Amino acid sequence: MNQRIQLASIDDQRNAAAREAVRRRISWPVNLTPANVTYHSRGHVVLIGAVQPVIAAARALQHQGLASLTLLTLNDAAELPMGSEPVIEQPLSAEQLAQLTITGHLGAFHLQVPFSQGETLDLAQVLVERDAFDVVLDLTAPGMLPAMPWELPPPGYLRLAPEAADEQRQQVLESAVELVGEFDKPRYFQVNTDLCAHSASGNVGCTRCLDVCPADAITSIKGRIESRIEIDPFLCQGVGSCTSACPTGAIEFRLPETRRQQDTLAAWLEAYREAGGEVPVLRFVTHDTLEQERQAGVVTPGHLIDVPLEELGAAGHDQWLTALASGASEVRIQLHEGMPPRLSAFLNHQVALAQGLLAALGHAVERIQLVAANATDARDALPSLLPLSDTAVSFREPNKRTRLNQVLARLAALGTPSGERQALPEGAAFGGIDVDSSACTLCYACVSNCPTPALQAGGDTPVLSFLEADCVQCGLCEQACPENAITLVPGFLAAPARETRHVCHEEPAFECIGCGKPFATVSTVAAMKTKLANHPYFAGDALARLEMCEDCRVKDVWKTMMRDPDAQLKV
Repeated sequence: MNQRIQLASIDDQRNAAAREAVRRRISWPVNLTPANVTYHSRGHVVLIGAVQPVIAAARALQHQGLASLTLLTLNDAAELPMGSEPVIEQPLSAEQLAQLTITGHLGAFHLQVPFSQGETLDLAQVLVERDAFDVVLDLTAPGMLPAMPWELPPPGYLRLAPEAADEQRQQVLESAVELVGEFDKPRYFQVNTDLCAHSASGNVGCTRCLDVCPADAITSIKGRIESRIEIDPFLCQGVGSCTSACPTGAIEFRLPETRRQQDTLAAWLEAYREAGGEVPVLRFVTHDTLEQERQAGVVTPGHLIDVPLEELGAAGHDQWLTALASGASEVRIQLHEGMPPRLSAFLNHQVALAQGLLAALGHAVERIQLVAANATDARDALPSLLPLSDTAVSFREPNKRTRLNQVLARLAALGTPSGERQALPEGAAFGGIDVDSSACTLCYACVSNCPTPALQAGGDTPVLSFLEADCVQCGLCEQACPENAITLVPGFLAAPARETRHVCHEEPAFECIGCGKPFATVSTVAAMKTKLANHPYFAGDALARLEMCEDCRVKDVWKTMMRDPDAQLKV
């Protein structure tokens, strides 16, 4: 349904009143997590750069209550008179600076340079006899230091370009002085490893959260067999792109849970309609942008309902589609200046994904749009289309994927699905699998590795079934299959078959030659006999043990040992 709006019928005053009623009735959930991450900074500051900017900055920082100043300068030693705090001066060559590594965060920065024979020197230990520096002040020119892995610098890392204006220079230096003491912040996210599709049986699957974190706070930790996702709470800055990218809901905000945002969107739109509002447009916007607009005296039109976020990554295609399925005419994502490149790329990918899903379900793709920073006309414009629905989605359970499937089903009912598989941007968590029946032995390695209910075994019946709606295209089934019988089929299937479980492969059961109990498939037994034919344990007549169930096989082994006790030594 893509009916166009008659613009003359829109009453902005009534819409503004409805929007105010929504704000009074239902508050947007905020992160109420108690501060449980604490930074400890004693004020040991390290300054890095050419001699002149380092000396100038160090002079401004002297007598400010810092514990020490360490000056790492290019080639020449800095000559700075001693102040109330110790000053440590260490020249480094251009080659050493180019190989300098910086890791950590406020109160725990480690700076290391290569030493002889592959060893490294920890500069904090060598120069100030401490485990780490507390604050890093980077005054280097472009190219002087190696590229850092993060796009959002960690807390305590301050960047001051040598050509910075006086006002900016003063602000950065004041920040360095203020970063002394204890500082608390929320532990933004939690990880549910039971839902995570990152790894199984030594194979690595989904890496979407790793790919989108601009703070480089997420790592894959290799265990003895499995790998697991960990979020460093000291590096995490609550951007939220990881929770939006996670297809299973394994990563989510601690408080409020991501699903509470989704519930609130639906409740807002319901309340807006009850108050007499028409053609609502939801604008996803940061608190900082809203504050800038408030200070500038900006008053947006009544049909525009703002969804305030700490950062735009905290909402993705599932939340935007929820808004449309619950009666929003359009969704607009208000960009702002200074966004990390990885976040910008993530939002563009999410919009392309959402628009692809809309197209597959028969809806206009312009219902979801990015709005450039300061693009007031695009921000305030009346929507060109009427809402798809006048009833909000009522969610039945908390599971993220199930909720998204419910939203997609609502949109399918409101549109005209293509009935075909729609190509989506690379990495989208939608698609099916192709199972080669001639190769599959129904070993169920794929089932045991699948992080969702997408793949299931048949119980007592040798059957492999698949539900595409639950598949997140992590690839773990494809990697786990010992017969290479599974191939991923990416893309969104806009047809009822997506929500219908179907049989991928089935075989008759093989019955034990000893007791007659079905215990495997015919192809599994045949594959085992081929692969184990030369094993001493199954030599000669013992090959028949592969045609026995586990109980009969043990009994046969004991019978052999009773007749010939030395037989076990031959294995």
